[in-house]
Amino acid sequence: EVQLVESGGGSVQAGGSLKLSCAASGFTFDDHAIGWYRQAPGKEREGVSCIAISGGKTYYADSVKGRFTISADNAKRTVYLQMDSLKSEDTAVYYCAAAYQKMSLIPAAFDYWGQGTQATVSS
Repeated sequence: EVQLVESGGGSVQAGGSLKLSCAASGFTFDDHAIGWYRQAPGKEREGVSCIAISGGKTYYADSVKGRFTISADNAKRTVYLQMDSLKSEDTAVYYCAAAYQKMSLIPAAFDYWGQGTQATVSS
């Protein structure tokens, strides 16, 4: 059974940091890309960042470039999203998702999804 479990969300003040984790199981980790997406109340889900597990190629949305860093620990089958210099507009539920041999920031490209973790940034 494919499982993606997010953790690390919480509440911080603007300018602070959070580190999200996505623990994956039930599929061949190396053959996939893992993406982070977010959805704020009343808004559509948007792509934040994506990493190819094999090779380490990364994508970032313009809104988070220079502030967020995605990384992967193959031994732990876990992908991280380090979020620094957080802004109130980063407040959202953050989801991780997996896609077979595809890199994308488009949510529809991904096959498997976690349940999400809430990140709240207060100004």
